[in-house]
Amino acid sequence: MLLRLLISKRFAPLFWCQFFSAFNDNLVRTMLAMMILFRVGEEAAGPLVTLAVGVFIAPSLLLSAVGGQLADASDKAKVARWLKLGEFAIQILVAAGFWFGSIGTLFVGLFALGAAAALFSPIKYGILPDHLSTEELTAGNAFIEGATFVAILLGLVAGGITGLKSTAPWLVVAQLIGVGLASYLATLFIPSTRVAAPGLKITRNLVASTFTMIRDLRTSRRLWIGALGVSWFWLSGAVTLSLVPLVVKQRIGGGVEVETAISVFFAIGVGLGSLATVLIARGRIYIKHVPFAAVFMAIFLVDIGLATSSLGNVHETMSLGDFLHSFIGLRIAIDLIGLACAGGMFSVPLFAAVQSWSSEDRRARVVAGVSVLNALFMVLGSVVTASLQSAYINVPDPVLLIGLGAANVGAALYFYVTLPRGHAVTYAPDTYATDLGAGGERSRA
Repeated sequence: MLLRLLISKRFAPLFWCQFFSAFNDNLVRTMLAMMILFRVGEEAAGPLVTLAVGVFIAPSLLLSAVGGQLADASDKAKVARWLKLGEFAIQILVAAGFWFGSIGTLFVGLFALGAAAALFSPIKYGILPDHLSTEELTAGNAFIEGATFVAILLGLVAGGITGLKSTAPWLVVAQLIGVGLASYLATLFIPSTRVAAPGLKITRNLVASTFTMIRDLRTSRRLWIGALGVSWFWLSGAVTLSLVPLVVKQRIGGGVEVETAISVFFAIGVGLGSLATVLIARGRIYIKHVPFAAVFMAIFLVDIGLATSSLGNVHETMSLGDFLHSFIGLRIAIDLIGLACAGGMFSVPLFAAVQSWSSEDRRARVVAGVSVLNALFMVLGSVVTASLQSAYINVPDPVLLIGLGAANVGAALYFYVTLPRGHAVTYAPDTYATDLGAGGERSRA
């Protein structure tokens, strides 16, 4: 079934579109991070790298709701084509920023890519239940997540290579343009969908539409808890990927190759976790193991912090080979893969459950509400982390990782208490009746 799904016309084009988009986003983000890490002073690098994560995520706070409305009110495939065409134009700006070595221009391009991603997210996840059966939904989400993180892996490698002096600038520019074009071409093969909510009007007030999406999520307790879980995963991942590269560079002396490998380990782990989720689910929407996955996330985060907390700043550069042959390097690599694997097993089933619980005429807007919550969690996590890293407070990065691990223990307890206890969660979709009230739920299927 898995191979048939991966090559089917109803799924493969979306798979490749998301693959190229994720590759491009992470290529640009890593390119910017490498320019910051190796071209500005060490004290300014930490907050700027963290700020880059926030700049990419911030548009989701205001634009995800509009993306959800567009998806429910239109043919999702047609909207995807227009968005990817606009994203191709953004690539030209990004290419110019790299060519002229302008960090400011790359920040603008990263923000624009974040805006395109915010509008596309409700489409890519909202369209899955249109083309896939309930039995295929967990596998479809796992493949999308797996494609995303394999693309992240490759994008991080490609972005890291841009930090090498031997890289020809014209090759990077050609890569940026080529990937943008490939993503657009993939959308031409996505099957059309029927309009889920004919006559739905797009809210022009971005702030009001955003609050409406969050309010709609809260009308169903199970959707709200699922959305909180997915958002917690993205907060943990964003903060981890902003802290670990800094810890490795400053306390171990990792160069460009090591910095790139750090993100590769994380991507490999999420891919393994997504695959494990499919094997565990066996065609079901299965979430019983989710709180325990959060416990393992906590264990690996704390171990990374403990492994590096006693190390001082170093000025020598360690090669990737030396890093992997050292005890501390191998320990961090295992921790990152384990952390990301647990994260995949935490987030993939939760998101599949949220999709299955959403009524067809509002599914894209539910996904948009989740995206808004994801963005809010990641932006707040980035802001708090950057504040704690600042010269005024100056909390050591290993201590921040230990603190994030402790917070994951609290999250595990919360989701153990609040998530449904059944082995296979096969609930009927919510209908969003106005008399549901906060915390209201429909009956189980």
